[in-house]
Amino acid sequence: MEDNEDARESLRTVLEVDGHEVEAVADGHAATEAVGRLEPDIVLIDIGLPDMDGYELARRLRAMPGATRRRLVAVTGYGRPEDRQRALQAGFDAYLIKPVEAERLASLVARL
Repeated sequence: MEDNEDARESLRTVLEVDGHEVEAVADGHAATEAVGRLEPDIVLIDIGLPDMDGYELARRLRAMPGATRRRLVAVTGYGRPEDRQRALQAGFDAYLIKPVEAERLASLVARL
């Protein structure tokens, strides 16, 4: 989930080049629907979404069926230690600060 179209398409491209199947959406409500329909293994979430913040989206996704096997990754411009702590408390498994390097993203996804 990424509301910025250029960033969303860049993340999509990096993941698709590595052979991953990607569904990219721009807001939290579309993300909730997509996760329920597709049951992905990994969900990348921007914290600053327009309709609900990424913390709330993470909490909602953690309450859905299949949440224990799903990995949530915050992808955000917020880089303070308290931002990272808040993300972990909301249920994120990993935290990436924008701009995300393609190699770092690919490495993280491979480990999860």
